Amino acid sequence: MAFITVNFGSLMQRKILVTSALPYANGSIHLGHMVEYIQTDVWVRFQKMRGNQCYYVCADDAHGTPIMLRAQNEGITPEQLISDVSKEHQADFAEFNIGFDNFHSTHSDENRALASQIYLANRDAGHIEARTISQAYDPEKEMFLPDRFIRGECPKCGAADQYGDNCEVCGATYEPTELKNPVSAVSGATPITKESEHYFFKLGNFEKTLKEWTNSDHLQPEVTRKLSEWFDSGLQDWDISRDAPYFGFEIPDTDNKFFYVWMDAPIGYLASFKNFCDRTGVDFDEFMKPGNNTEMVHFIGKDIIYFHALFWPAMLEGAGFRQPDNIYAHGFLTVDGKKMSKSRGTFIKARTYLNHLDPEYLRYYFAAKLGSGIDDIDLSLEDFQTRINADLVGKVVNIASRCAGYLSKKCDGQLSDTLADSALFDNFVNQAEAIAERYEKREFGQAMREIMALADRANQYIDEMKPWALAKEEGKEQEVQAIYSMGVNLFRVLIAYLKPVLPKTAEQAEAFLNIEALNWADIASPLLGHAINKFTPLMTRIEKEKIDAIIDESKENMTETKPAEKQTAGNTNIDPIADEIQFDDFAKIDLRIARIVNAEHVEGADKLLKLTLDIGLGERQVFAGIKSAYSPEDLIGKLTVMVANLAPRKMRFGLSEGMVLAAGPGGKDLFILNPDDGAQPGMKVK
Repeated sequence: MAFITVNFGSLMQRKILVTSALPYANGSIHLGHMVEYIQTDVWVRFQKMRGNQCYYVCADDAHGTPIMLRAQNEGITPEQLISDVSKEHQADFAEFNIGFDNFHSTHSDENRALASQIYLANRDAGHIEARTISQAYDPEKEMFLPDRFIRGECPKCGAADQYGDNCEVCGATYEPTELKNPVSAVSGATPITKESEHYFFKLGNFEKTLKEWTNSDHLQPEVTRKLSEWFDSGLQDWDISRDAPYFGFEIPDTDNKFFYVWMDAPIGYLASFKNFCDRTGVDFDEFMKPGNNTEMVHFIGKDIIYFHALFWPAMLEGAGFRQPDNIYAHGFLTVDGKKMSKSRGTFIKARTYLNHLDPEYLRYYFAAKLGSGIDDIDLSLEDFQTRINADLVGKVVNIASRCAGYLSKKCDGQLSDTLADSALFDNFVNQAEAIAERYEKREFGQAMREIMALADRANQYIDEMKPWALAKEEGKEQEVQAIYSMGVNLFRVLIAYLKPVLPKTAEQAEAFLNIEALNWADIASPLLGHAINKFTPLMTRIEKEKIDAIIDESKENMTETKPAEKQTAGNTNIDPIADEIQFDDFAKIDLRIARIVNAEHVEGADKLLKLTLDIGLGERQVFAGIKSAYSPEDLIGKLTVMVANLAPRKMRFGLSEGMVLAAGPGGKDLFILNPDDGAQPGMKVK
């Protein structure tokens, strides 16, 4: 038989460097982050399937005051902290099948060298200026405050509770001193101003070339329109230095002045790639020099457009490096139509999700929601369950499941030598370039709709042909084999189309089909006279209990965290007094002195410690949400106070037989009640 010829794209191999925004090394990855990494990974995997030389690099953003302060609070070095966080991040990414070619850190030799090189080149070209400024200073902590450690009202739109450098509501950037009603997020004190010499990048020097660059299809149209507003209001010089104490790189030829984290963070893209090139022999300069036939593509969130679309290309131009070819921004993630919430359990860590569900489900759902614009996307938990069960389990995987049994039992896994319906197969293959175009332009949602329409057609074909009925008739064996073989071939095409989104499922499908790794060019060639392997289920349905478990665990793991508020005499952020009770109400509570005889971590819980308490009348087991403030070894042997007559509570981790009393707003600021020496286990608190 004759098969159609399909144009699977140019033979010219593209050379593409791709990055995602760097996760900050001060916290866990959550599902909001995963929107970007999944979007980027799908695009990269598609490029590789097309035969392009595509490298995907990333790194932890490892500098700044927040990391320095957290390390101090935990009694470890910043280097140890960022190492521990990096391991956590990389484990989460790996399980979500994010295929980085290299994952590095901004706290690296490569980044130090490149940051210095780019700074010195811009300085020597007259793009850096030193000047004395008035800067926010915390009089209680005796330190200059980084922008993100000042909170207040946006000077542009008036939005409350915004950072000192940019507004998450309107996207404006500004100086911390412009913030209205500012407070220190470190102590809650009102910042004062002190003078300090800082170094500024003169962004206005690049206004002409930036206008040309931003209007030359490097950005999404809505981003270009937004940037025009910033051009109209005038480009502001950018403060790229910070005073000691600061965890970062010292600026060359200065004393105790450090690169602001947003100066060396995007350079981390290049540093990670340099690390990769040094290990693999790839030519770094080929990708970095202007005018070379290579591409550099960044995927970012819409909240950091200003830094990436103005400062970054200007800084690169000033240092003689190539500028990005494309910067693709995406929107934020909402859950059930609302901002992710810790109290509702919808602020979901990547690890919490992974504890309960297949990561490929979320990859598909995000892909089905993503387009080329910057609109927010919503994770509707009910729709998530329905769509996965209907699309992946009920449609795609169902095709292989329907066909494999007969072929294994009756045909020894052998596919027929011819296609039962070559026109239908050609129809499937004919969609390859249209779907490829969807992937290329990041219209993943449209691609998923078109692929699922094909899956419907494949299931319809099997329904119409009724091979299970034909199998009951004498002499129909070859016809039945051909129909089921046709189903397997249609399934193979669908899996090829879905492979950028479902890499692990595709790998399992390739093992079932007994074929090499699928590439885009393979799609047009059917499997004829080919032996397949025994089929094992590729996916199972999502049950609501799994989603409920994610929500429950998120509620257990998360506590509300709010920036410190201004403290005044007589008001130190103390919770208001609760409603009045009677003495008889209080008398019902039996408070006892308890000794902590053992403390241990609770597997699967980020907030809880399991305590064994001696209360003089025996031992009690209590789960306490104090892990953020205490290590188990620090608690053993301590005296504390517990509610002894609280009804036992059955938790997912076991039975909690009381409550340990603690004070404080939460997080690191939690303090268990510790009686004076002389108190003994079992004594009643009166």
